[in-house]
Amino acid sequence: MKKQLRKKSSVTSTLTPDPKGRKRLFALAILILIVGLVCFVLFRAPGEKTVPPAQEAAVEEDALEQGREEGPADLAWFKKIEEEAQVTEDEEEEEESGPIQGEIAPGDTIGALLQQWLSPPQINSLLTASKNTYSLARIRAGQPYLVQLEQGDLTRFEYEIDDTQRLVIVREIEDEISRWKASLEKIAYSVTLIKVEGEIKSNLFESMSKLGERPSLAVRLADIFAWEINFIRDIQPGDSFRMLVEKRYRDGIFKGYGHIPVAEFVNKKKKFEAFHFQDSFGNPAFFTAAGESLRRAFLKAPLAFTRISSHYSTARRHPILDTVRPHLAVDYAAPTGTPVRAIGSGAVAFRGYGQGAGNYISLKHSNGYESMYMHLSGFAKGLKQGGSVRQGEVIGYVGSTGYATGPHLDFRMKRNGQFLNPEKVLSPRDEAVPKNKLEEFKNNRDRQRAILDASSDEPAPAQEKSPND
Repeated sequence: MKKQLRKKSSVTSTLTPDPKGRKRLFALAILILIVGLVCFVLFRAPGEKTVPPAQEAAVEEDALEQGREEGPADLAWFKKIEEEAQVTEDEEEEEESGPIQGEIAPGDTIGALLQQWLSPPQINSLLTASKNTYSLARIRAGQPYLVQLEQGDLTRFEYEIDDTQRLVIVREIEDEISRWKASLEKIAYSVTLIKVEGEIKSNLFESMSKLGERPSLAVRLADIFAWEINFIRDIQPGDSFRMLVEKRYRDGIFKGYGHIPVAEFVNKKKKFEAFHFQDSFGNPAFFTAAGESLRRAFLKAPLAFTRISSHYSTARRHPILDTVRPHLAVDYAAPTGTPVRAIGSGAVAFRGYGQGAGNYISLKHSNGYESMYMHLSGFAKGLKQGGSVRQGEVIGYVGSTGYATGPHLDFRMKRNGQFLNPEKVLSPRDEAVPKNKLEEFKNNRDRQRAILDASSDEPAPAQEKSPND
């Protein structure tokens, strides 16, 4: 019996906590509590107050009301918060309504452009409505567009086809049915007529640039006199030019040049004049002071602003074959890729490759004339043998295919099968001003010449007009 009691007492003693163990547990608990308080203080956001969610709205309202009752500085702070909140709301509304402008990016399609505002069926409906007016499959990179939104819905789309007109598609609602309506609109410009004059120091491009004008104006001037002056061979220092030209603006931004009513170029002390007037078909053209057309059957050269590297010759040492043989052509040195223009309207007799000529084109013109363009790097898109081309149209690009030591254009001309020196070909003029319009032409000529000769260089007042007016 005593043994059993001792055993029981032993078991009981093992279950009773040791006083030292209690102290250890208590100390550990205190340590954990202290660490927790330290962490709370260290990682708590500055100025943070723990407000029960149920009381949070009431506390904010009380604070706002208290701020209104306090001094001007505090009141200004609360007003600033309210203003910022209002601006945010206004910006959200602007995102849903108003115009969005941009430019067509490379590779963009109309579907990809409009998919953020229209569903595929809606886009298809818009394309169908526009098809007979202007196909949106022809959009080009870099052209401006505008999207008009009203409460998030697209109501108007504009696309600038070129610098003269834009496509406009609007959504109309009739009998609660939404439809798209497409139309073409002329682009209006603010136009100022100015006088531009200068002297050639090195070349026409450089002279025009020094006057603060764009290279495109130099090209326009050269195109006007392309039948009278060879801008590759004939230009020399001391030559001069004068012209009246329209400058076009939209929203105060320069957008390019318009009509050139009159132009003058003095080359080798010989003066050439050009006056803008309509020909017998009502098309705009340029005429001499006597009313003769400046346009001729052939251009002076198939390239612009390059140099002649080899002239027409009956005996020239070939740079590759190293033999003396006729060179019945004029070589124009130019960088690879320079556009080559047809010197006259005609039919494409050949477009292909020749062993010595490389890529070349042969054009048949009226009155037995033929022109040939050799060593091309490539042909213009759409140019086909048997097709036709217009005078000045780009038909190919300078290269060095065939027997060529470097990039250049080998240009040749024939008449009735006989080679001609292209630099000496005399080309007949187009029709002169019609007799029944001659008096009107002379009055216009005298008026434009008087403006050009005026000492004042002040521009004429700006006026709103479309490019075709």
